[in-house]
Amino acid sequence: MATTDTTTPGRGLVALPATAARALVALGAVATIASTFMSWTYTSDFPGDLTYYGSPAGLQILDLVAGVLTLLFALTLFGVRGLGWLNPANATQPVLLATASAFAVSWFSAIAIAVDLKGLVALDPGAYVAAVGSAIALVGALALPKPGDTFKDYVTKPDRIPPAAKLPAWGERLVITAATALALIVFAYGVGVDPDASETFLGYILLVVFGTWSLFTAGLFDRFAQLNAGHKGFATSMAFLAAALFPFVENNEHNSNLGVNILVVATVALGLNIVVGLTGLLDLGYVAFLGVGAYAAALVSGSEFSRFAGVQFPFWAAMLTGMLASLVFGVLIGAPTLRLRGDYLAIVTLGFGEIFRITVNNLDGTSGPNLTNGPNGISMIPDLNIFGFNFGSKHDIGGFALGRFANYFLLMLLITAIVVLVFNRAADSRIGRSWIAIREDETAATAMGINGFRVKLIAFALGASLAGLAGTVSAHVGYSVNPAPYQFAGSVPPNSAFLLAAVVLGGMGTVNGPILGATLLYMLPEKLSFLKEYQLLAFGIALVLLMRFRPEGIIANRRRQLEFHESDDTDKALHIPEQGLPDSTVGVTKAGA
Repeated sequence: MATTDTTTPGRGLVALPATAARALVALGAVATIASTFMSWTYTSDFPGDLTYYGSPAGLQILDLVAGVLTLLFALTLFGVRGLGWLNPANATQPVLLATASAFAVSWFSAIAIAVDLKGLVALDPGAYVAAVGSAIALVGALALPKPGDTFKDYVTKPDRIPPAAKLPAWGERLVITAATALALIVFAYGVGVDPDASETFLGYILLVVFGTWSLFTAGLFDRFAQLNAGHKGFATSMAFLAAALFPFVENNEHNSNLGVNILVVATVALGLNIVVGLTGLLDLGYVAFLGVGAYAAALVSGSEFSRFAGVQFPFWAAMLTGMLASLVFGVLIGAPTLRLRGDYLAIVTLGFGEIFRITVNNLDGTSGPNLTNGPNGISMIPDLNIFGFNFGSKHDIGGFALGRFANYFLLMLLITAIVVLVFNRAADSRIGRSWIAIREDETAATAMGINGFRVKLIAFALGASLAGLAGTVSAHVGYSVNPAPYQFAGSVPPNSAFLLAAVVLGGMGTVNGPILGATLLYMLPEKLSFLKEYQLLAFGIALVLLMRFRPEGIIANRRRQLEFHESDDTDKALHIPEQGLPDSTVGVTKAGA
């Protein structure tokens, strides 16, 4: 595939002069924005009530954002002063993807209204203006000078993005703060969408996918990553501060419960990331360690259904009990099995997960000793009370009434912060470098003097103990524990397949990847409940597409990204002449390649 400099003029996919193409993009963006202040349908039966003039709601708000993003990118093509940071390479790709976001939201909205309300007669003028305006903008974007020979060049990041201008330290921190606040607003809006308004959430997904894609191709994500690397401590603090503000921004118990579950799964996924992402061990029974921690905490929680009724440990002691129990099980399972490699290890861990579920299901006093109360589990686990703070009661903080799940959300956020700290410290340590060496080539690492068995056992034990830590909180949040969720695969998380998918989807070997993966995998089924029995099918299709086009995950580890895209780099090296280098240089390059 030949590539050219993104500043080189060329013919677009639609034959129009470049000036006319830029004008169409801007005109279509303005029309899209104007349409959101008009009525899109005559009845309030459609989610969001799109019947008002001058008051955007529901899908209109999403289309307004897409239209503004398209207009901003269009203005960069005219060289408007102050917008150079948005499209530093003056590239075509982000403009096309921004127009695609407006087109997708506009046409999806019009089709959804027509389908839900039984005909085109349900569409008001605003819907037609949005559809036509977004189509005009898309045609204009397709007519812009193309950066290469194929359509793929339109939707990939350009090769050359100028370095960002140096900002003072306070300016860089201000940018990080603004980006973090924007991420909080986007996430809170998505979580706050009514589950019954599936049309609005699908429009939200379209906007987020195409909008994020456009910003990525513009190079803004790379620049933001560089800022984060220069202010790592500040960026991490801002991320956790934004998360702590979530219960105040989205003051709803249902959404706070969703947030707690996301953090529990994300914490367990981070522990699994040590085993899979850093050490390269495929563990298919990891959810069992979450179950061990949950059951250990439940047994000493003071529940009247516990085998040790009347024994109630303080939370710190229950937390250590859950971690220690999971750690012991991790060592007991890892010691005899970690000399295996690859598929053999995966099969053994899969067997361990199933053995744990079957065992706790049979420890009911009939099939075995009475310890776990069998399939009924341990219920009526009391709420935590730490230093007089009852997590089951409402508390007023700054004029906001935080309910039970909001309290547990803040506690789980603190635990997640501890796990992130442990993960970072471990990954940057001598043992962390040994894990990576084992992952890359265990034979070579052993030849260099690394004790492979000991290193893998430490990874297994640490990952298990972090899962047990999350299990202690999940037992109190859910009031009960039972064997049903702790299986390899199922429609309801957590399960081992779900946790592994969160790590792979988000990005193995990274901190933010598993957290993002857990967020997406937990939130999407919640909001797309209308799919019902087709949820697993949709999840499978999405995972296949992601593995095809971005196998390194959404947030990629740099090393793994280079491994997956080594062929792309070779392909670029073979086409240096079209990047303006002399032919003599090309011959040398090709010969070297």
